[in-house]
Amino acid sequence: MPNRTPKKFSDKAARVIFTGAASTSILIVFLIFLFIGKEALPFAKHPGLGELIGTNWIPVSFEKEQFGILPLIAGSLLVTVMATLMAVPFGVVGAIYLAEVARPLEREIVKPFIELLAGIPSVVLGFFGLIVVAPIVKNVFGLSSGLNAFTGAALLALMAIPTILTISEDAIRNVPRSYKQASEALGATRLQTIWKVTVPAALSGIIAATMLGIGRVIGETMTVMMVTGNAPMITANPFSSVRTMTATIAAEMGEVPFGSEHYAALFCVGIVLLLFTFGLNVIAQKVLKKYGVERS
Repeated sequence: MPNRTPKKFSDKAARVIFTGAASTSILIVFLIFLFIGKEALPFAKHPGLGELIGTNWIPVSFEKEQFGILPLIAGSLLVTVMATLMAVPFGVVGAIYLAEVARPLEREIVKPFIELLAGIPSVVLGFFGLIVVAPIVKNVFGLSSGLNAFTGAALLALMAIPTILTISEDAIRNVPRSYKQASEALGATRLQTIWKVTVPAALSGIIAATMLGIGRVIGETMTVMMVTGNAPMITANPFSSVRTMTATIAAEMGEVPFGSEHYAALFCVGIVLLLFTFGLNVIAQKVLKKYGVERS
């Protein structure tokens, strides 16, 4: 009878290692929440969380500081929604082209160039937006300044497209060939097969790619800080200057006095940003579950 003791020991060791790695990840996330909550707690005591529900973000004033984060939330939502609307069509259509239409040589040339966009540092894209995109937007739309939500959204879309395109292309290419063959056997054209069979079959992967792209957009800091104008105001005008939550934290945290109300308010903004990201992940999981992708 073979000795099974070494195998049992290795199984237990692997179980301990994997459990420890997973538990460490959970512990790190818990500690991050604990740290941010601890730093934000003084603001909840004084002046109170009610101060966050305001329309003015004026953290430095000779009269009275105001910490209303509604303009920051509005700016983040406006930029995120516009960037998503720009990135999804380009990303999904590009993925369909690379997976179903492009020849192998075209795919080998085009895809690496698109993936290179994901590796460009955000500060470099910010400079590109500041020097190139903003003047173009200013001249084309006849604006007084090209530093606005539209410019920020265009650059964020540029950053999200590689993520959406790459993952969507993988999902489309993983659709079983038998689906396409069955469609073509019934007399469907190639275009009808793509839109009626292939894309619906890959929808879960495309949605997951879109959610990841949105996640990158809402968490981006440097680019939006450089090209959105940094004016905290509530507006739905895409050509107005706005300020996002991430840009506010990055721009002000380095100069704020430690332990002040302003310091604690920035951590409150961080908590709101975390809740937004958490809500986005919950929605993504529900959407994926609806389309038959269960996560065990």
